[in-house]
Amino acid sequence: MDTFRYILSRFLQSLFALFCVLTLTFFLARSIPGSPFLDEKAVPAHLMEKMKAKHGYDKPLIEQYGVYLGNLFTGNLGPSFGNKGFTVAEIIAQSLPVSAMVGALGLIFALIVGIPIGVFAASRPNSSIDYSLMAFAMVGICLPTFVIGPLLGQIFGLKLKLFDVAGWDGSTAWVLGTLTLGLYFSGYIARLTRGSMLDVLSQDYIRTATAKGVSRLAVLFKHAFRGGISPVVAYIGPALAQIIAGSFVVESVFGLPGLGQHFIKGVTNRDPYLIQGTVMVLASLMLFMNFLVDIAQAWLDPRAKLKS
Repeated sequence: MDTFRYILSRFLQSLFALFCVLTLTFFLARSIPGSPFLDEKAVPAHLMEKMKAKHGYDKPLIEQYGVYLGNLFTGNLGPSFGNKGFTVAEIIAQSLPVSAMVGALGLIFALIVGIPIGVFAASRPNSSIDYSLMAFAMVGICLPTFVIGPLLGQIFGLKLKLFDVAGWDGSTAWVLGTLTLGLYFSGYIARLTRGSMLDVLSQDYIRTATAKGVSRLAVLFKHAFRGGISPVVAYIGPALAQIIAGSFVVESVFGLPGLGQHFIKGVTNRDPYLIQGTVMVLASLMLFMNFLVDIAQAWLDPRAKLKS
């Protein structure tokens, strides 16, 4: 029963957070200076009034907000003013797989690289290996994605010609995008893993296992790893949020047609429906991941108490 209450509580909190994000995004998108109906050509006043009436812009703002929420429940995300002939739902359906693939692979790469580095550094504390690995992690942390991306593109794309530096269809530019995101976050994960493992390795039950003659590898991976990895699991939710934010830059650097590109275009073109749609999808993904992380952390840490 406690587990059910915990899951239900986290689920309701996620729904409330999503509602707040959608509400804030709606009013911010509608406050952008200019009109979404204006383009390079001059629009007569009577046509402007017809377009406003067609899309409900002639109604009070609070009434527009109510219509927007009602449309969300029916799956209607509205048209895209900056992409004539396309709805926001169609644009998201085309671009979401790009962002999801690059973001997921970047996170997986960061975990595959960062966790072993952190565990290995913690097994040799204050040694030259420890210092070297943590120096590598600090380099990854200090170099932002807009610096790592062009460097990887210059080295592996233009000089070595191993990967494409732009494009999507038939292109390998996603590899460089994945490496850019993964290298940046692997540094955080490595340092977090090292600190957590050192804390666990200093516990009495670890010293007892060592005194009984348990091998070093067994102590690390059988007794210490589960507790040491718990903070890393908790970090996955915020890391995903940062990866999604970082993918906006990566998609621009490597010309990847993901959600980040469309969000930026939506702001530039004063396209409120596109802004609201992309933010809704990104916020939903982040909240869902945080929801899963809360459950996983409670399962991993035997000391955690489920509270509603």
